[in-house]
Amino acid sequence: MSQPVSTKPSSFWSRLPLAFSAFVNTLSDPDYANRLQRMNDAASYPPAPVAAPAPAPAPAPLRVATPDAALQLLSLLQREARLIDFTQENLSAYADADIGAAARVVHEGCGKVLREHFHIEPVREEAEGSRVVLEEGFDASAVRLTGNVVGKAPFRGTLSHRGWRATNVLLPKLAEAHDASVLAPAEVEL
Repeated sequence: MSQPVSTKPSSFWSRLPLAFSAFVNTLSDPDYANRLQRMNDAASYPPAPVAAPAPAPAPAPLRVATPDAALQLLSLLQREARLIDFTQENLSAYADADIGAAARVVHEGCGKVLREHFHIEPVREEAEGSRVVLEEGFDASAVRLTGNVVGKAPFRGTLSHRGWRATNVLLPKLAEAHDASVLAPAEVEL
């Protein structure tokens, strides 16, 4: 069991037997002498200053996304494209031709909603398949690196998808009492 190390300076008289023991051990034990020399060298030369690591960037503050806009968009996609009906339907009983015809209706309706309520532009202007260079400081939220990602910028690669960015959103205003969770009201034929 080891003894706790005292942090107060030792007196001359308590150091004298230690010095004598170190003297005798240094003369008689080459390994001890080498260890003592390394300790003495380390104490004689202060360690080289180490650069402090750069502080980690502060995480971006998170904002709470309210579901109303997402629910409103889902409601528009249901109204114009019957998207929820299409995705909730069990398609195993239908022929591929029937599914394809339904998919055309969904595709056209979704396109209509996007054109009417969003201005959408590509993130990158280059044609897909083009060689591109991403310099240091590129916007990692707008460009996702895939494949063998090693090292640091500049990165050279092939544009496999141009990406999409909404430059404007034009959702209709909701009445204060509107329940956005009702995506499509039930229909009762009289």
